[in-house]
Parts: sequence; C-alpha cells; structure tokens
Amino acid sequence: MQENKAVPVALGADHGGYRLKEEIRRYLEQKGLPVQDFGVYSEDPADYPDLAEKVADAILDGRCSWGLLVCGTGIGMSIAANKIAGVRAALCHDSYTARMARAHNDANILVLGGRVLGGGSALEIVDAWLAATFTQEERHRRRLAKIAALEHRKEKSHSDEHGADH
Repeated sequence: MQENKAVPVALGADHGGYRLKEEIRRYLEQKGLPVQDFGVYSEDPADYPDLAEKVADAILDGRCSWGLLVCGTGIGMSIAANKIAGVRAALCHDSYTARMARAHNDANILVLGGRVLGGGSALEIVDAWLAATFTQEERHRRRLAKIAALEHRKEKSHSDEHGADH
C-alpha cells in the first residue's frame, strides 16, 4: 500500500464551530485525507480571526492544500479570512455553491456555519468541494486576476478624497 503523501487539509474553528469541525475532521481522516487541525480543541470561547489567520497562513505558505473554517454562522470566519491577500474563502450552505466556489472562483478555503448546518449537510458540502476543481476557463482566470488586483489596491486616505477642510 502506498503511503499518502498528500498535502494536508487545514482545519480551524472557534467555539461555535468546534463540534462540526470535529465531525468533519473525523470524516476526512476516515477518507484517508491528511488533516492539520489548528484548533480550537474545546467549546471554550475563542476569537475566530485568530483561527482564520492560522488556516490562511498554512494555505499561503504551502503547508496545507486547502482550508476549512467553521464558526457559528460562517460569516465572521469568511470576513476575517478574506482580509488576507491570496485567500479566497467561500461561505457555502449547499453542495452547488461549494462546487461553484472551486470551479469558478478557485476558492482555497471552505467556510461553514456550525450553528447553521447539520453534520449530514456539511459532509455533503465537503464532498462536493473535494470533487470540484478550478475550470481554468479564461473568463474565470481574468476575474481572479481582477480580485488579486483589488487585494493590492492602494487605499487613498480620507483626507485625499474629501479635502483637508473636512
């Protein structure tokens, strides 16, 4: 039997997503996928931006192939992760959006709501995510380039836009 040399999946959750993250972790391990769990490891209160940063860093530096983040609704994790240049985190509530996030947006982090989804639905979404690949179509590559340009846009200061007497 050949040893699995795949790059691990990065997992992270706050207290609101802990239980669903644990269910998904077990599921991925049963499928033979390597997992790197960045926490949390209990339902003790935790701040989701901290976990989003850890998972995003693992994706961007190549330690992990893709990431999965879970908080209560998925909204906070999605917002926090998408603040990091190079991250395309997609909050998905069904299999179709999970497939499209990968196929059209080349999303590298799947975000789920632990208080929104049941385990069965979440695992279906994870399966759809795992089965999908980026289409490489020119229109999607063009749009991703535009997203990357937005990440590197220089912010104008408030005074530059509205004058010094504001």
